[in-house]
Amino acid sequence: MEYIRRSIEEKLLKSSETFKAVLLTGPRQVGKSTLLKKQFSDWKYVSLDDPFLEQQARENGSMFMMLNQPPLIIDEIQRAPELFRYIKLLCDETEEKGLFCLSGSQQFRLMQNISETLSGRISIVELSGLSLRELQKDSFQERFLPSMEYLLERQKTVKAPRNIWSIIHRGSYPELQNPEVDWSEFYSNYVRTYIERDVRELSAVQDLDAFRRFMIATAARTGEILNYSNIASEVGKDVVTIKNWISILEASGIVYLLEPYSSNVLKRAIKTPKLYFRDTGLACYLTRWLTEEALAYGAFSGHIFETFVISEILKSFSNKGLDYRYYVSYYRGRDKKRVKKNGEAIEVEGEIDLIIEENGTLYPIEIKQNPHVSADETSAFLVLDQLEDKKRGMGAIVCICSQPGILRENILQIPVWYI
Repeated sequence: MEYIRRSIEEKLLKSSETFKAVLLTGPRQVGKSTLLKKQFSDWKYVSLDDPFLEQQARENGSMFMMLNQPPLIIDEIQRAPELFRYIKLLCDETEEKGLFCLSGSQQFRLMQNISETLSGRISIVELSGLSLRELQKDSFQERFLPSMEYLLERQKTVKAPRNIWSIIHRGSYPELQNPEVDWSEFYSNYVRTYIERDVRELSAVQDLDAFRRFMIATAARTGEILNYSNIASEVGKDVVTIKNWISILEASGIVYLLEPYSSNVLKRAIKTPKLYFRDTGLACYLTRWLTEEALAYGAFSGHIFETFVISEILKSFSNKGLDYRYYVSYYRGRDKKRVKKNGEAIEVEGEIDLIIEENGTLYPIEIKQNPHVSADETSAFLVLDQLEDKKRGMGAIVCICSQPGILRENILQIPVWYI
């Protein structure tokens, strides 16, 4: 299959020229090994997925490093944490940059080892699944921001996909971009491998059937406020176990927890995070939405579309080398507002699907799968005007409209492929 150029390549190369070591993190099967081999083709490559090399690295790290001199790529480095001390020693012996490229899919374990041994010596780069830009071979590199300046630059290269639901349903793993790869078989193998390897390594989970049920229950709640008790009741486990299992999904890059916006002024704001699957194809597989047509017209479409949009926005930040955790949040307040639904007036909680904060300005974003949207759907944005120390910037509704437009003086409509 043809190599798909990754947006993170520039950041990865720059990091290798600036730091002695680079760590490439990300979930399984997002293309870490392929990317490293492509960008550092003249470096020696070793993978600790090889049982012999893993044993050698764990039992005799000094000999392992002697046989594998830098510049060196070590894949699945979390399998031999004993190597970190030797990598530190080699980094401290020279001022030369670009000695090691490390990769791994268990972020929590990797961060723990790095904070103890390689702090200040290593650059951490996160690789996600393929973004829509990468799939469209779009060279645009800037992070998403709902502003006129962004839209004017974005429209120079943007390409509307023929079927956005096909892309959402197929998922973002590189291997799946080969049309000959069977979708169900890929995800079946992915889930089985993930549970049998990563889950058992990250935590002493004994009941693997219960963990499968937990993954299904979690996928069914993508795009929702996280309710541990609700999941625990459905799976038949206690809340402590569910919290531990959620942390496993988060540590291995399966889910992302979007934190609520924090401010003492917004006293009635809900403080619980929202849960999103990183890959929409995996969420569809687990919840048995087996075709793009069924997904597009089914009850799950709103949640999965929101999940896709959030994931794409996060990728636009991480591919630029920015830690999105410092930029994004959401808001939901207990204050009720009246809206019309199916011709009837009902009361709902005020919600802002996503808030991007940059330079003291808050950019509120609503996410709707509909092609026709209205500025009235952004009434919750007004709550941000209560914050005296922040400025409310341009807001937007991200949707499946055909073209960007202005709904109101400070509200844009933005097609999802403009992210």
